[in-house]
Amino acid sequence: MNPSDQNSDQGRPDDCEDRRLARTLMWIGAAGLAAGLAYTIVRVLLVARRPPDDPTSQRIQQLIDEANSLLKTLDEQRNSA
Repeated sequence: MNPSDQNSDQGRPDDCEDRRLARTLMWIGAAGLAAGLAYTIVRVLLVARRPPDDPTSQRIQQLIDEANSLLKTLDEQRNSA
């Protein structure tokens, strides 16, 4: 047996471990990519299912905001008097 034969035998387990590590990292990357894609699809579907804002709801919210503003102004006037 030549000394070079011993070196080549010692290199094989490292190659096997490197391949196993590369394969593991590939699957982890594939799983991460799939998870990211699934998350994106779910977000898009949830946004698409949201009903559009109707004018009545918008007007009611505007009136509520206006009433809150008027109440705040009234409280400020009372406190300053």
